[in-house]
Amino acid sequence: MISTLNIKNIGIIDDITINFNNGLNILTGETGAGKTLIIGALSILAGGRFSKEMIRNGEEYSYVELCLYIPENKNSVDGNIIISREIYLNGRNMCKINGRLVTVNELKNFMQNIIDIHGQNDNQTLFNVSEHIKLLDEFSGKELSNIKKEYTNLYNEYINIKEELKRNYGDEKEKQRKLDLLKYQINEIEMAKLKIGEEEELMEQRKVIANSEKISENLQNASSCINENAVDSIYTAIRCLEKIQNINLEYSNILESLKGTYYEIEEIGRDIEEKSNNLEFDKNDLEMIENRLNIIYSLKRKYGNNVEEILNYKENKLQEINTIENLEEYTNQLKKQLLINEEQMLKLCIKMNEIRNLSANIITEKINKELEELEMKNAKFEVKIEFNNEKIFTNNGLDKVEFLISSNIGEEPKPLNKIASGGEISRIMLAIKNVLAEVDKVDILVFDEIDTGISGIAANSVGNKLKKISKNHQVLCVTHLASIAAKADYNYYISKKTENNKTSTKIKLLNENESIQEIARIASGEITEISLKHALELRKKAS
Repeated sequence: MISTLNIKNIGIIDDITINFNNGLNILTGETGAGKTLIIGALSILAGGRFSKEMIRNGEEYSYVELCLYIPENKNSVDGNIIISREIYLNGRNMCKINGRLVTVNELKNFMQNIIDIHGQNDNQTLFNVSEHIKLLDEFSGKELSNIKKEYTNLYNEYINIKEELKRNYGDEKEKQRKLDLLKYQINEIEMAKLKIGEEEELMEQRKVIANSEKISENLQNASSCINENAVDSIYTAIRCLEKIQNINLEYSNILESLKGTYYEIEEIGRDIEEKSNNLEFDKNDLEMIENRLNIIYSLKRKYGNNVEEILNYKENKLQEINTIENLEEYTNQLKKQLLINEEQMLKLCIKMNEIRNLSANIITEKINKELEELEMKNAKFEVKIEFNNEKIFTNNGLDKVEFLISSNIGEEPKPLNKIASGGEISRIMLAIKNVLAEVDKVDILVFDEIDTGISGIAANSVGNKLKKISKNHQVLCVTHLASIAAKADYNYYISKKTENNKTSTKIKLLNENESIQEIARIASGEITEISLKHALELRKKAS
């Protein structure tokens, strides 16, 4: 059960703490005081969506904290569990279970078996036929859930195989078109006869040819300087040192070093002279280099950033050609696997259909009993299940599920959106929620304005049903009807007040006298002697 709920900075709520109790907790109060915001805060803690617009004006964040007491829960030693969620304007979202950070999905998965929230928009789910199979499957329990998991894995594989068959050039024209394109690309690369490192070598050659005049002039100058000046000068220096080499060992050592330098420079001079004499520059060579580089650049634009990538691209396309040319064998393998999946899926679909039909009979009986207690005695609820024999598989199998209802004796069952009024839909949803809660053993049920479109005897019946549910579940309910508020074990009054140009929500747990006054106010819009007498009478009947 929920023991404490703390809400900060949501809508007009500044900072409130509510202590809830076992049984039926009824919330009433002024219009726009924040009753629905309280339900919204619970929804946020259950992993629901949160809009930044919900953050109180002028604040940077919203914070919601819930203290649950669930005996023998694996997440708590003493049964007390603290759930919190903090959301900031910048989008940062922090969820915690007993101080441990969790994702929103983890929070949602944890809370889904603890709390069930029926908001004002939930009635519309009954008008959406695609939601009906989800509700029936929820009622069907673990056996169906396990089969459905196995089916889902096969179904996903089945869809992937079908997509692969479409992708793999099943059309003969598309197959040939692709082959022609691949062969053209491979031929274009092969015709170029590329070599790794070739581009760098060509660029170096182009650089040399582009600077041919400069190279020739400077080689000649360097050769002249060495042969005409440097070699002769060093030779003369050697002759000078030879005359004094016997006087001191130091002079002899210098002479030997200088001779080594002489022979080295003489060799360098010959190399430079040879390079200068062998220089041959042909404009045709430059043209050939430019053409070759253009071919490489063109291929790079199409197939890769460098020669190595282009050659790898060619190898990949050769493999793709091999796959396409042997596509018939590959396609046959895919088709065989598709048939295997279909056979396995069909078996699972038949099992799911059997379970759903059994569950449909049970849920129909239970909901009709609930509807009778909710003053819809002539209504007959029915679950229609159609099995698709054409094997058009969906993510739910081959079953199409639709809830039908007949409001009057002798009428054929029709879709809910064709026959059910707002008040009837509220009661049908209450009946479904109650039946599903029995199966799932959800501890906490929350109803936001379940009284939409009802009054009189029907409202009293809804109140009785909520009271009955609260014997085995903690129930929180927002209502505008006195006959429902009178059934409460605990009445809470929500109001708002304005201070310093800011509006804030206040909540108060009412004592018995205050509860009767609130019931009287709801009943007639004001507290009078007659409305108080009526409130007392409602309270006595409820007890």
